Amino acid sequence: MRLATWNVNSIRSRLDRVADWLDRQDIDVLAIQETKCRDDQFPYERFDELGYEVAHLGINQWNGVAIVSRVGLTDVELAFPNQPGFDKDAGASLISAPVVESRAIGATCGGVRVWSLYVPNGRTPHDPHYAYKLEWLAALRDNGARWLAEDPQAKIALMGDWNIAPTDDDVWSVEYFADKTHTSQPERDAFHAVVEAGYADVMRPFAPGPGVYTYWDYTQLRFPRKEGMRIDFILASPALAATVTDAMVDREARKGKGASDHAPVIAEFTDPPRHA
Repeated sequence: MRLATWNVNSIRSRLDRVADWLDRQDIDVLAIQETKCRDDQFPYERFDELGYEVAHLGINQWNGVAIVSRVGLTDVELAFPNQPGFDKDAGASLISAPVVESRAIGATCGGVRVWSLYVPNGRTPHDPHYAYKLEWLAALRDNGARWLAEDPQAKIALMGDWNIAPTDDDVWSVEYFADKTHTSQPERDAFHAVVEAGYADVMRPFAPGPGVYTYWDYTQLRFPRKEGMRIDFILASPALAATVTDAMVDREARKGKGASDHAPVIAEFTDPPRHA
């Protein structure tokens, strides 16, 4: 089974790229972030033609997450329990699920519980979004720990754009990011708390750093200058991580006119028992 995650930075703008890439890379399940469309605007028909089922959560032209699968797609959740939302007037606060931002969607695909996650950016260490980001990650960690406590053999993949570079090897310049988000200690601690809850970064053993990135800003020639960040991850539960056979960043997908500023992350697993 080949699982992948990709922040596509607008699914309607990059539909042809995504469709061609799915076929070329023989992907079974893709977690997508930043679809940037409402549910009624998502191009379901194109994925249906390719043999994929789709679960999408999009409220407006911002954020948006989806899972596309050709190995089954059941038990869809449009947020994880107690997922924090953001109140632009009051800062970070817990709010009810119907008005939570479209940042998390879960589904069971071929025996694996897949989550497509778009972690809040944080903006700056002094912005209300930063506190929101830490609250969001803490809630995700609590849920992840609970899922494994309830079923230690559960096959779970937490996939997406985490907006965190967890180690110095994951950024092109430690000095450049010294006073910015994505590399602050509280953010890194929040990421590692999810890892410590039982979820392994499956790519790093196959693609050791430094210099392995998943995101390059559009400005200042960051991509050709190889000035990137590794902020997109597939974190797997113990039962799933034990079956990984390969993992990589498809840097080629970042090349060319009209590319997303992120590259896909792919992991290959031996087929788990399928319950979907």
